Amino acid sequence: MSWQVLNPFGQEPIGSVELVGWPQVDRWLDEASALHANRKALLPIHERIAILQRASALMRERDEALALQIAREGGKPIVDARVETSRAIQSVELCAHELFASGGREIPMDLTQAGEGRKAYTFREPIGPVVAISAFNHPLNLIAHQVGPAVATGCPVLVKPAKDTPLSCQSFVEILYEAGLDEHWCRFAPCTDDVAERMVTDPRTAFFSFIGSARVGWMLRSKLAPGTRLALEHGGAAPVIIDEQVPHDVVIPALLKGGYYHSGQVCVSVQRVFVPQNELADFAAKLGAGAEKLVVGDPVRDDTQCGPLIRPAEVDRIETWVDAAVQGGASIVAGGKRIGPTLYRPTVLVNPARDAKVSQEEVFGPLICVYGYDSIDTAIEQANALPYAFQAAVFTERVHIADYCVDALAASAVMVNDHTAFRVDWMPFAGRRQSGLGTGGIGYTMADMSTEKMVVKNTPSGSFAPEVSG
Repeated sequence: MSWQVLNPFGQEPIGSVELVGWPQVDRWLDEASALHANRKALLPIHERIAILQRASALMRERDEALALQIAREGGKPIVDARVETSRAIQSVELCAHELFASGGREIPMDLTQAGEGRKAYTFREPIGPVVAISAFNHPLNLIAHQVGPAVATGCPVLVKPAKDTPLSCQSFVEILYEAGLDEHWCRFAPCTDDVAERMVTDPRTAFFSFIGSARVGWMLRSKLAPGTRLALEHGGAAPVIIDEQVPHDVVIPALLKGGYYHSGQVCVSVQRVFVPQNELADFAAKLGAGAEKLVVGDPVRDDTQCGPLIRPAEVDRIETWVDAAVQGGASIVAGGKRIGPTLYRPTVLVNPARDAKVSQEEVFGPLICVYGYDSIDTAIEQANALPYAFQAAVFTERVHIADYCVDALAASAVMVNDHTAFRVDWMPFAGRRQSGLGTGGIGYTMADMSTEKMVVKNTPSGSFAPEVSG
């Protein structure tokens, strides 16, 4: 069996990967478990650093080919695919850098009489075999965030890529091999969903890293073997609060970037924008005018700003949601129509009903909804009303409003005067509520994939002292 990989824009085949079955995965899990159990097999830290450094150098040599692969298999515009490639290279370098800073700490023992005469310190050990399941929207950098930390911390890892975008993952694993990593430490494991579920829930899996839909992630979490640790990264419906009298021409470029980057196929993409009621019409018109100017088309063209959605079914879904919102009273000021099997115009909806799908669920497409508000508390209440909470934003020129929104918004991160999709690869990145569990970011993932062990040495006065001659 194999997965055929299609170019989302033209729908033509561009490659394929052979699937692995359970017997092979079972052997790999046995192998990973044995590797972890054999302390003599653990790669020294300096070897892991050297492998990661060589891998980043190889990626840098092939950066344009890797970017083109992202654009061709995932539909991300080439200008953004180049940025993703640069980020992935930096993510690998960050894994090596974190190893220089990763160490233990001294635990004071003599704070009470009971600890007197003892010295204690900690150090970190790899947690064990890691199983990583990834998403399509950042097919290289997400893999770097899941596999790189496993390699850095000394964990054997099996990685299942997204069915739509396995080629970037395959390239990354092959680069690690070329950089000197023995294949026993990292296995490329494209497989069917039933095999993936067995792999994730197997008791030999020590850590499960998942990036994808909340429905699948929370389902798999409920089936994990006792003792398996995990990190889940899902999506949200990111809210943005616009304060009174903020210059629209300053805000709108940021929202266009944050809402239509990769055609909205980003877990923290700008989706719900709350604007003072008396500014709503003007703001929506300007945002719509900006959306209409975005270039939609073939992602390998340098002038393309919005590429295709990953598959035709996603366009069908968004078309249905938008049509339902309009029937429910929303107004379209831009877009609102498909222009090809996988292309949908960047769309702006005004005041969709609160119970509309576009107001309740993650759209994961090129759509921004704009709502009028009479008081900022009403806007915050509506922003916080969903069972999802990830990154949020506020645009304001008033410090007290910024501070108020930072405190009041249900989010793991609040961007002040920036869009919700901002991220750098070393910052903590986490969903709250149904949006995820655990914290992403290179250093945070490395901490998750390792465990802290403490040593307590008891040396009572005069005991175990060496003999002194002379």
